[in-house]
Amino acid sequence: MSSLTSARGSLATVLITASLDAAGMGLVMPILPALLHEAGVTADAVPLNVGVLIALYAVMQFIFAPVLGTLSDRFGRRRVLLVSLAGATVDYLVLATTSALSVFYIARAVAGITGATNAVTATVIADITPPHQRAKRFGLLSACYGGGMIAGPAMGGLFGAISPHLPFLLAALLSASNLALTFILLRETRPDSPARSASLAQHRGRPGLSAVPGITFLLVAFGLVQFIGQAPGATWVLFTEHRLDWSPVEVGISLSVFGIVQVLVQALLTGRIVEWIGEAKTVIIGCVTDALGLVGLAIVTDAFSMAPILAALGIGGIGLPALQTLLSQRVDEQHQGRLQGVLASINSVTSIFGPVAFTTIFALTYINADGFLWLCAAALYVPCVILIMRGTAASPKFGSWASGDSM
Repeated sequence: MSSLTSARGSLATVLITASLDAAGMGLVMPILPALLHEAGVTADAVPLNVGVLIALYAVMQFIFAPVLGTLSDRFGRRRVLLVSLAGATVDYLVLATTSALSVFYIARAVAGITGATNAVTATVIADITPPHQRAKRFGLLSACYGGGMIAGPAMGGLFGAISPHLPFLLAALLSASNLALTFILLRETRPDSPARSASLAQHRGRPGLSAVPGITFLLVAFGLVQFIGQAPGATWVLFTEHRLDWSPVEVGISLSVFGIVQVLVQALLTGRIVEWIGEAKTVIIGCVTDALGLVGLAIVTDAFSMAPILAALGIGGIGLPALQTLLSQRVDEQHQGRLQGVLASINSVTSIFGPVAFTTIFALTYINADGFLWLCAAALYVPCVILIMRGTAASPKFGSWASGDSM
């Protein structure tokens, strides 16, 4: 198999894995109450159990994403992905057959661990992609996550109407197919050559990520962007029902449109914009555009004016893959897995605290100022942009926000 064919097979494999991981995260949402009722949970205890199970999945990803990333640096990306996919397949089969609440909790914890492969898939992208093309492929990766987040709840709702266990059976089948595909197509992408061994020996004992100039600023900025991104997902239904009196159907359509726009932008535009103006400027433009969309939500009065707001929020999606590229360019190859694990862990922790923060703001202000939460979210982009400028200025080797140069 040629190196080009191998790289294409590896890219296809990790993109499929990312899609299925994201789908598995959202798969359980529509059917979770039915599963809990089937397990004997009383109606008044269902909301608490739903919250705990969702948090449990995110906590496991927060803990184990850096672990899997570090293990992939040590033992290889392929081995870690194969073990994770095998574990996910078994886990989905258990969920498809169990009605015991305790087993369901254990299975969701295992699902969070085996679904923490986003660190490894991002590392594979970094391994097989030249630095100047990473923004394009990280954009594709983000688009696959977005597509999976759209497909997961839809699949759960559609097949869950037949049986709450059927979506897990389908997920097990898809995971097993992906396991076979990974086994056949994915070649080990972690560099393993005499030159790399010499590099490892040279860097052994040196500080890790914390020693990279400006990386702390960029990591905090990454966390802020992820945190801000939790606002629409957590409060969209509440806000649109209150402000615009939308029905569940209208809410669902708007969420689908937003998701599709963001997926298309990340897949098709991110790489081209980065090639034109550089990673740092792309991140800044993404932050500004998303902030404008959030401000628009604060003042929106009708469905018609939602169109440009959804477009702005979708275009704002170019910022995250460009920022991920900036971070990836600053880290040596032997630390790529660790870096992507840290990023995945940041994503997980923001998915735990972000929804709580923004729903709390909405609950406290919706009577007299239901758009205040969007202004709070938009305001967070101010320190975010400052951090990005500081982080890029700290590493002139990689270009600055002002020059637009990239590595």
